[in-house]
Amino acid sequence: MKNLNTLSLSNNSLIGPIPSALGHLTNLEYLYLDSNHINGPIPPELGNLHSLEYLDLGHNFISGEAPIELGFIDHLWSLNISHNNLTGNIPDNYYSIQTVNLSYNSLTGPIPTYFHRYDTLDTLIGNKYLCGDFTGFPPCPPTRNKSIVTKAKICVPIAISLGFLVLGGFLLCRRIVKKAQFESRKETKHGNLFSIWNYDGHIAYEDIIEATEDFDIKYCIGAGGYGSVYKAKLPCGKVIALKKLHRLEAENPTFDMSFKNEVKVLTEIRHRNIIKLYGFCLHKRCMFLVYEYMERGSLFCILNNDVEAIELDWSKRLNIIKGTAHALSYMHHECIPTIVHRDITSNNILLNNKQEAFVSDFGTAKLLDPDSSNQTLVAGTYGYIAPELAYTMKVTEKCDVYSFGVVALEIIMGRHPTELLTSLSSSSSQNMMLHEILDQRLPPPNHLVQQDIFLVATIAFACLQEKPKSRPTMKCVSQEFLSQKKPIAKPLQALSLWQLRNQKMYMI
Repeated sequence: MKNLNTLSLSNNSLIGPIPSALGHLTNLEYLYLDSNHINGPIPPELGNLHSLEYLDLGHNFISGEAPIELGFIDHLWSLNISHNNLTGNIPDNYYSIQTVNLSYNSLTGPIPTYFHRYDTLDTLIGNKYLCGDFTGFPPCPPTRNKSIVTKAKICVPIAISLGFLVLGGFLLCRRIVKKAQFESRKETKHGNLFSIWNYDGHIAYEDIIEATEDFDIKYCIGAGGYGSVYKAKLPCGKVIALKKLHRLEAENPTFDMSFKNEVKVLTEIRHRNIIKLYGFCLHKRCMFLVYEYMERGSLFCILNNDVEAIELDWSKRLNIIKGTAHALSYMHHECIPTIVHRDITSNNILLNNKQEAFVSDFGTAKLLDPDSSNQTLVAGTYGYIAPELAYTMKVTEKCDVYSFGVVALEIIMGRHPTELLTSLSSSSSQNMMLHEILDQRLPPPNHLVQQDIFLVATIAFACLQEKPKSRPTMKCVSQEFLSQKKPIAKPLQALSLWQLRNQKMYMI
């Protein structure tokens, strides 16, 4: 494909190294391979892409050194190779690239002076072995003059040298003994330190204990279903969230199983609308999960705060609904085996500082076995659980579909639709109009937003069908949001809930 201009494979599950044959696509201007499972080095052949303007390899498992060949690409405007496992020094010839992001790697050595033109803390944060005259990084050690050192070695009497060697040996032995004692005490206090798994190679157990002052209560920002949540700032400047299982809870088999279940699920999936798990520690004395920090907290808390709810305007709310749908579609239709969350609620949808949605809390998630009946105990939150679970005990993807319908209504109504769900089976709901149930704290939506609200409400009621087989799949819902919107013939004031419930949906 010599004439290919753009290649975008972001947010997939691609594995293995980057093919060196990409270097033959000499007309390529945009190459996006970020957010995959790519490993191995960056092939130097990418330096042959002389037309390349944007290169994004971030959020992978790429190793080796940053190739100097990338600095020879004349038109390269933006380079992102952050959140990988790159080592070695920063090349000196990246100065012609306008935007560079090398954060969260294992780069070492002095920072080139041309990095003064960038926001260094953002572009290099997470590389704790870099040095230089830059904010957030230590100064580089002075370079020694080899000739002076050589002369000193010749001139210094042998006796004094031996004396220093003896003294150095004594101090070294003393230091080794102290370190062994310290590690022994630490091992006794905290358990097996090596059971922590690192997402990007920079999160260390000791950093977490120090950042939270051994999980001091002042860092606690909330309590989940089976543990407390802490906010911590690591030495590299990264802010993370920690869910810690209390010791009494850790001894409870149910909590312990939920904790390990969340680890199992989140280490195997990656999606832009699913919370990222950076690491975990599994030890009977100290069990915790390390998450991406969500600045705005849970959707439930925002909807129950008048000030924050007003800030969450119609377009942001609609994006939250769509993002949640895409995440569930990924879990149901792109993961093998299929993952059913089983507890989709507004409390388990978190928002970042851009008010984007992230599905969280996979403690009750279930991997469906096609050769099993998938019957289990009822799990989830009252008010969101699909009605068939009460008598079949069988978990299917349609359980999440029902919960999604509840959450979608909750978002456009601004509150849980408890009374509405109860009244749907009665004749009183037939005369209720769509505009009457919308969140009255927000101004009336304009014509374009009305089309989206009509679509969301139609999909929500379809998801709330009593019979699971009558509900759409999340893949259909996701595709419906991505498809071209069909204009509504009537304004929202003229649409009744009865009409919405009987609206014909042409879903694949």
